[in-house]
Amino acid sequence: MARIFRGEFNLKVDAKGRVSIPASFRRVLEAGDPDWREGQRPKFIIMYGDHRRKFLECFSMEAINEVDEQILALPRGSEERRVLERMTSGQSHQAEVDEDGRIVLPPKAREKIALDGEAVFVASSDTFQIWKPETYEADSVAETEAYLDQLPKNVDALSLLSRARGE
Repeated sequence: MARIFRGEFNLKVDAKGRVSIPASFRRVLEAGDPDWREGQRPKFIIMYGDHRRKFLECFSMEAINEVDEQILALPRGSEERRVLERMTSGQSHQAEVDEDGRIVLPPKAREKIALDGEAVFVASSDTFQIWKPETYEADSVAETEAYLDQLPKNVDALSLLSRARGE
């Protein structure tokens, strides 16, 4: 079973792009880095992604290796493989958590999502996302609420899991 991130955290980002990683997220990153040992810094991947993404997506090394394997299974030279390689390899940055539990977000990543002063870290199963707070509220929360509003009043969103089992 994949290691899972949980929670939503608002955190300060300093002028150099340094931001603390929530402690629970650090534990998942440590567990998801096959080279990590006690006293070392866990590594992970920050993916900027395509122009439609208004957030940064962060993958443990284990999770990005799974994605890379799926991409490598596509035919070499295919358009799908080239686009996915560009997104996951070219539009990404390897980062590591420092001894104080912080990371430095690269300028390009901060510029892409117009991050200035504060960030929202949002768990998304085996990845987590970093958003500008205003964008997260306007886009992600609104999109989720709109989807849920389409369900009948007495339907619990967890009932959607039956679809995953083919029911």
